[in-house]
Amino acid sequence: MQTNLSRRRFLQLTGLAGVGAVAAGCSSGPPAGTATWSMWSSSAAEKKVWDAFGKYVEQQLGVKSVATLTPSSGYPTKLDLQLVSGTASLVTALNGTLIPTYAARGAHRPLDDLIAADPDFSLDDFYGTSRKISSFNGTTYAIGFDVAPTVMYYNKDLLNQQGIPLPSRTEPMSWATFRDLAKQLTKPGEQYGFTCAPAIDDLVSWIYCAGGNVMSDDASRSTLGDPEAMEALQYVIDLFVKDKVTPPIKNLVTESSLSNFLQGNVAFMQNGPWQVVNARKAKFDWDIIPFPAGSAGSTPRVSGSSFAIPSGVREGPQLDLAWKLLKTLTSTGALDIYAKAGRNNPARLSAGSAFQPPPDNLGIVQEILAGKLAGGHAFDVTTNWNQVKQLLGQDLPRTFLGQVTVADAINGLNPRLDVLMRQHLDTTRQASARKG
Repeated sequence: MQTNLSRRRFLQLTGLAGVGAVAAGCSSGPPAGTATWSMWSSSAAEKKVWDAFGKYVEQQLGVKSVATLTPSSGYPTKLDLQLVSGTASLVTALNGTLIPTYAARGAHRPLDDLIAADPDFSLDDFYGTSRKISSFNGTTYAIGFDVAPTVMYYNKDLLNQQGIPLPSRTEPMSWATFRDLAKQLTKPGEQYGFTCAPAIDDLVSWIYCAGGNVMSDDASRSTLGDPEAMEALQYVIDLFVKDKVTPPIKNLVTESSLSNFLQGNVAFMQNGPWQVVNARKAKFDWDIIPFPAGSAGSTPRVSGSSFAIPSGVREGPQLDLAWKLLKTLTSTGALDIYAKAGRNNPARLSAGSAFQPPPDNLGIVQEILAGKLAGGHAFDVTTNWNQVKQLLGQDLPRTFLGQVTVADAINGLNPRLDVLMRQHLDTTRQASARKG
């Protein structure tokens, strides 16, 4: 039997103990019957998209739509405060890496009962990776609105200037070929072959392509020290330290692969198609290709975001409206708006492509998600993924500077990662017990 998480327990789990009493006194909001939803929004272009979503909701549901828009950097903290104070919207957006965290806390309700009872709704129209990202512990907790694989951007002008044939639009190159190209395209101090972020979010694509992962299948231990993961980590670090095909890192915290690429002197950039809108500012000809294939093929990280319903939403008319709102926000009509704006690839197969040229090869995004070209690996995370990232962010970036070897960094990290993995398993077991 599903039970809602108490405010006291949620405060303990989120680390927000002490603010509950204050926040609880600020529960005023839109009148009952209003379609309220929350989303991160950090630019005028994003706000325009969500304003269009709001108008669509009002047209479809015949009720007033009120969206709470928050800059992406502050969104999780604000959402935590709203959840513990009872002021959260009927529907909240969640980055896929946070879905297990909120689901394990009991902060958002399972959706399988609502899906099963609704003959007009089916998950079959959503990409499989989106469905996986939106689930936790075998249960659906959210419905996706975008999903996309990591791809490789490349500067066509740089390749043409050096007489290098452009890479295949559909066939992933091998790691050996990619490394040779990156070295060939590097002129120290003038131009470089490759750029990526010095962080696990980018490294994990190489790890997946080598057949490895951050954690074991049962998430009981760190597998960064396993041969597959070590091969991938060493390959990328060698590009930085040994081959020196990357721009010099000036600041590990602020290093931006997009900024490096837009300068026009970097041949290849690892990034997601969500950067297409920003990459169109480039003053050179560029395109995208599938991620380079390792021993396990081209299976880079696939990321996505979803909408969910907080567990505090009451059964009856309030839940009925929340479910209708969630369906509307993730409907083909709404995601066609998202697609037209070109923000990212919609999570539905029936929604239009979010990407129109330029560049020319953006159609591969949907081909990859549909399993027709190369491949992808849903981003595997834990219920304490933020802690895992923070730990990895302390020592692993030093390998990009050559200050510590990959082996030494991982040997120092693994025991601490294993502790976090055990905590994750304990949290998962507790969540299963509550679900009962």
